[in-house]
Amino acid sequence: MTESYVYAAVRTPFGRFSGALAGVRPDDLAALVVNGATAKAPGLDPKEIDEVVWGNANGAGEDNRNVGRMAVLLAGLPTSVPATTVNRLCGSSLDAAIIASRTIETGDADIVLTGGVESMTRAPWVLPKPERAHPAGDVTAVSTTLGWRLVNARMPKEWTVSLGEANEQLADRFGIPRERQDEFAARSHDLADRAWTDGFYEDLIMPVTVDREGSALTRDEGIRPGSTPGKLAGLKPSFRTHGTITAGNASPLSDGASAVLLGSAAAATRIGTDPLARIAGRGTFALDPQAFGFAPVEAANRALKSAGITWSDVSAVELNEAFAVQSLACVDAWGIDPSIVNTKGGAIALGHPLGASGGRLIGTLAHRLKESGERWGVAAICIGVGQALAVVLENVTGTGR
Repeated sequence: MTESYVYAAVRTPFGRFSGALAGVRPDDLAALVVNGATAKAPGLDPKEIDEVVWGNANGAGEDNRNVGRMAVLLAGLPTSVPATTVNRLCGSSLDAAIIASRTIETGDADIVLTGGVESMTRAPWVLPKPERAHPAGDVTAVSTTLGWRLVNARMPKEWTVSLGEANEQLADRFGIPRERQDEFAARSHDLADRAWTDGFYEDLIMPVTVDREGSALTRDEGIRPGSTPGKLAGLKPSFRTHGTITAGNASPLSDGASAVLLGSAAAATRIGTDPLARIAGRGTFALDPQAFGFAPVEAANRALKSAGITWSDVSAVELNEAFAVQSLACVDAWGIDPSIVNTKGGAIALGHPLGASGGRLIGTLAHRLKESGERWGVAAICIGVGQALAVVLENVTGTGR
């Protein structure tokens, strides 16, 4: 079997719910990063892209079911470039990269463009169809932005609690207090602001024009410079009267898109650039739906086993911060140095547009390894309804651990 490599990564800045990207359709966001990724491949003839695999957690509105294909068409790629859209909720674009890497390794493709998009702002309300003609009663429009909807009555109630309540249960289970969560969240904002100030994101971000006057979003909109545990301590709990989870220590609803270009070693000449990293291992895991925040623990352990390394070899971790409490639970379980986790900020500060976050993790991790010269990194993400994914990257020029 051949090996699969990350050649390029790009994303939009992530916008706040009802923020700067509220007026931009998700298919347009996706098309933007499709063009952005191909622009980072100076030798690539777009017709040589064998497949596009795209992540999206919604699909109920302007995503138009197969937003990957919509992005290909809107980006002006040849109509001969095929595209599929995958939905593993928060893990959709990381799943897209996993699918693409397997496709390359089995020899079914040489060049695959992956990514994902979500406009949580523009996610529509939906109405269930009546079970009989001419019903006399009212119907309720259901938001498709986040979480369970139109739940099957046969689902056990303990499985269908809100995402916040599920993570309050994690806080109870592992004894993770509010203070630790607020400290973790403040760190996320501080590191994200520092990474932007230091120019880390300049090569990863492409601005998004947001109005006819040419105004553009150029930086992640959710970062709060100067956040401190003391300031976050003043926020009210969101899910329990005396709970620990607030709007400050959980990821916000967001809009944005990401793209990652993968290829075989033999594709380097046609792509026109050297690879950034090798996809060295993959892991998936599932458990009880309400415990989804803890699922990355085993997913990452499996990815490490697949790569033939252990946590002692790892120098960089990108863990999606759905909630501070679940991130802390995972880091504690791995027994790793917290200082190697999300050193450029995480989703609490940057945002979490569901279908795009996995691509952000891959791109950030590859660039962290390139910057540091270290060899091994792990990207992991928890997924609603009790799942998680993880990928191990190897810096192809790395000399460190």
